[in-house]
Amino acid sequence: MQAETELWSTALFNRFLAAPLDSFLSAIGRPAADPAHPWENWITMEILVVAIILVLFGVLRSKLSVENPGKLQLTFEAMYKFVMSQTDDAVEHGKKYAPFFGALFVFILFMNLIGVIPGFESPTMTVSVPLGLAVVVFLYYHWMGLREQGIGKYLAHFMGPMLALAPLMILIEIISHFARPLSLTVRLFANMFAGEKVTLTFLSLTFLVAPAVFMGLHLFVGFLQAYIFMLLAMIYVGGAVAHEH
Repeated sequence: MQAETELWSTALFNRFLAAPLDSFLSAIGRPAADPAHPWENWITMEILVVAIILVLFGVLRSKLSVENPGKLQLTFEAMYKFVMSQTDDAVEHGKKYAPFFGALFVFILFMNLIGVIPGFESPTMTVSVPLGLAVVVFLYYHWMGLREQGIGKYLAHFMGPMLALAPLMILIEIISHFARPLSLTVRLFANMFAGEKVTLTFLSLTFLVAPAVFMGLHLFVGFLQAYIFMLLAMIYVGGAVAHEH
């Protein structure tokens, strides 16, 4: 079963780099179920996405120009302005948080869109990836809230406006905050998994026009889900760092 679903990139990793990963997994007490194939598609796809982003930004940096910006520079400048405008709307004094939101958006967008390329698949259609991203957002906004407001004022947010209702409000807030990673995970995973399967199904059944339509839909869904994930992260950070007036 593993060999039937294994991507070519994963096969290369398993052929040449199985031993290092097996050693690492054994060292942390999580040995691979199949030592000959410890690498999974979602891991190799994430590594590939990181490599693509690093190369792309390396090329972009080498060609930056004020007088004669190229198409790649203009594209990322537009993306930068888009992220900044969204951050300003969602987070008080949000400029210092923009790098996190921008990195999150670009990383998720590239992971969503790599599945459009034949021979690859979107890592975000594996639940481990959205879950990892959701946990990062969860830890980040709590840390930013604690750093911005101090532990006393930040924890006071959980008590609500009335001291008499504090026990109930604390319980509600705890449930609400722990539901956020679940919501982020399910939303991204479910949409990307469904989009990937629908696209692959129609590609196998039809030719030219219909596949092009569904490929375009897949691109739209990939962008939309990256945006929604980033926007929700902004809202969570904005709520954590907001000062009551």
